[in-house]
Amino acid sequence: MEIPQAIPLNDKRTIRGWAFFDWANSAYALVITAAIFPAYFLQVTQSELSIGRQTVSNSSLYAYAISLAYICIAFLNPLLSGIADYSGRRKRFLKIFTYLGSISCIMLFFFQGMDQLWWGTFFFITATIGFAGALVFYNAYLPVIASEDKYDDVSAQGFAYGYIGSVLLLIVNLLMIINPGWFGLPEGSLAPRISFVMVGLWWLGFAQITFRRLPVDRPSGQFGQLLKHGFLQIREVWQRVRHQKYIRRFLFAFFCYSAGVQTVLYMAATFAEKELHFGSQDLIIIILILQLVAIGGAYLFAFMSDKVGNKLALITMLFLWISICVVAYFVREKIQFYAVAAAVGMVMGGIQSLSRSTYSKMIDENRDDLNSYFSFYDVLEKVAIVLGTFSFGFVEQITGGMRNSVLVLGLYFAIGLIILSRVDIKRFVKDH
Repeated sequence: MEIPQAIPLNDKRTIRGWAFFDWANSAYALVITAAIFPAYFLQVTQSELSIGRQTVSNSSLYAYAISLAYICIAFLNPLLSGIADYSGRRKRFLKIFTYLGSISCIMLFFFQGMDQLWWGTFFFITATIGFAGALVFYNAYLPVIASEDKYDDVSAQGFAYGYIGSVLLLIVNLLMIINPGWFGLPEGSLAPRISFVMVGLWWLGFAQITFRRLPVDRPSGQFGQLLKHGFLQIREVWQRVRHQKYIRRFLFAFFCYSAGVQTVLYMAATFAEKELHFGSQDLIIIILILQLVAIGGAYLFAFMSDKVGNKLALITMLFLWISICVVAYFVREKIQFYAVAAAVGMVMGGIQSLSRSTYSKMIDENRDDLNSYFSFYDVLEKVAIVLGTFSFGFVEQITGGMRNSVLVLGLYFAIGLIILSRVDIKRFVKDH
């Protein structure tokens, strides 16, 4: 049994242990949700699937699976935030969701085709829930291990660990899939299935460093009371936000364009495989382009926001997103899609980081309620993923083409742009 020990703030060993969790679980975000599993799912399933009396495409089913996972996460998020903030049981629940996600990832090894369709879909959903649920408790450790003046540096360290670790594992998986003979493997589905196991073991294994180094739980409070606290917290924030015109508008704009941003991230590989017939090697190259360019994009638009302000920087990115959707509709050649992927990477990192920092500045006057406000922000983002991925799959299902779904995403960006243009951000950020 672990004995609670006082751990000083800004302890380097503890912070490295915390950052290793990003190293561990970012492999799932990159290898499974973005790079390998989407293409594998389409390759081993029939293009048209019968579900009851309905016929859906395999790519629509994949989009619906993501939607279902994030519906669960959206409902769980307030509860998990309440547990993280008030129960003192961070590590226990960090472990629970880590084991759920990593073991579910390993179980994808047994997904070989149509005979295991529901097996593969189920464990993809539970792995995604484990991944997102663990992040709630991972993020909740930041004020426990670091002082406020170190938040940015510690967060950046976690991001760097996650990027390096996930790319290293992806490169190994890429080599194994492209040249299975180098690893003594036959051609076929075995190499990608082994990559699913490797991600699960990587995630679970490196997380043990985090579990050993983070502070021991100090349980407090009535657990039963926590079941309602998170939802009451969300309701209270909404009651405040609804009377703050510009924050409300910003959140609505954020919700609309997040539906587009997050769906592009999840469905880009599926679009490339189905519409442009990309192979595994091509798809992974696209993901690497997205990752590399996203870092530069985040710094580029942070620099731009310093020069011209947050609002104009965000509006510029939304114009670029709309242009990307229109161009993607007409793309027919692989080289064209590589250029689109580079453009996506540039605005992907920028819009996510700048949206969160802009929101932080807009709620600066409510410092005592920051956790509540960000819990609300996170729930909005999760629900946006549900809207975006579901509509992407639904439009493809009723029109028979993913290109039409891309235009719908462009509509989300356009609506977000119109709403954002009516937000007076300068009123909040002029002193920052």
